[in-house]
Amino acid sequence: MIQSRFILTFSFIVSFFIANVYGAEVDTVNTYSAAMKKNIKAVVITPADYKESTTPYPVVYLLHGYGGRYSSFVNAIPAIKNYSDVFKVILVCPDSNIGSWYFDSPVDNAWKYETYTSGELVSWIDSHYKTIKDRKGRGVTGFSMGGHGALYLSFKHQDVYGVAGSMSGGVDFRPFPRNWEIAKRLGTYSEFQERWDQNTVINMVNLLKPGGLDLIIDCGTEDFFFQVNNNFHQKLLEQKIPHDYIVRPGGHNWQYWDNAILYQLLFMSKYFNRYK
Repeated sequence: MIQSRFILTFSFIVSFFIANVYGAEVDTVNTYSAAMKKNIKAVVITPADYKESTTPYPVVYLLHGYGGRYSSFVNAIPAIKNYSDVFKVILVCPDSNIGSWYFDSPVDNAWKYETYTSGELVSWIDSHYKTIKDRKGRGVTGFSMGGHGALYLSFKHQDVYGVAGSMSGGVDFRPFPRNWEIAKRLGTYSEFQERWDQNTVINMVNLLKPGGLDLIIDCGTEDFFFQVNNNFHQKLLEQKIPHDYIVRPGGHNWQYWDNAILYQLLFMSKYFNRYK
């Protein structure tokens, strides 16, 4: 089932790929976080015509899941460099350690990945690349922990991002109090339930206004996060927040995300094109 304002026809995408030759450039860069006092790597993918063009490009930040790295997307989906060409966007894949959940941790001051990802990294990319330096030219999405992170960051920083997505996102992690080192970032659920309530995405819908942030959420029916994504979808409906919600057969794996990333990037490209 797909509940969406558009349906992506993959025959069109495949034929588009076959008919074109790509030359996107993939770089690994060292960025710096003053908040955490360390260098952090990121993969940056620029379109083939980037060096010759004088036009600034929109940027999509791709956030990895728990246990992932900055290289997760390019290693698991090699064709992703082609998508930079197809959609004429710069793709940025930052590192977020094993299990940051993209918070500024109230437990450990060494973990300030909200400050880094939505502040320091964005400033670094804007100062080193030809980017549209405005929310109208920035999107963020990710899978699993990164899906939570993309929505968490975009909800809290709507001045930074204009469009956001989630693939198999942990949009409500409270049903999983012992998993994925969340307790190391927030404290245990039994002791610090209020922190968990405040930092889980499903409880942050009140930060949104209709039309303020373009959203696309995608989750497979066999995913262990499927029910919390359905609950999140219903809450967005109740609050009358427009969004695309995509449901397809599939689990919590790269086979699903390899498919889902195309939906996400097409959706974001349509958003960026509105402001050209």
